[in-house]
Amino acid sequence: KKVVLYFYPKDDTPGCTKEACSFRDNMDKIIEKGAIVIGISNDDLKSHEKFSKKYNLNFSLLSDVDRRVSIKYGVYKKKNLYGKIVWGIERSTFIIDEQGKIKKIFRKVNVEGHVDEVLKHL
Repeated sequence: KKVVLYFYPKDDTPGCTKEACSFRDNMDKIIEKGAIVIGISNDDLKSHEKFSKKYNLNFSLLSDVDRRVSIKYGVYKKKNLYGKIVWGIERSTFIIDEQGKIKKIFRKVNVEGHVDEVLKHL
């Protein structure tokens, strides 16, 4: 199967919730295209369980508390948060083909319309 691996900053925040719910609501279309969705953030498993249950998410969330995966994918970056420089996940999505090769990368994702863009590339 193809994998839609999306990195997001934090569970249960407005943009991240909107993005997760958009993937949830389009899951039938994603499955039709032969893909699965995996979300990943630096939140712990307890946070993921709460977030997933609260919004009835129908895909897996992975916990990258030690930031190892985020760093390897190049999405753990310095960001400007209300004038303060902080480190965190830059919202990004990777489409990985059946052979495990990255087919498409979306960086600095704008949540609005993002899942439609992903669907076009599956």
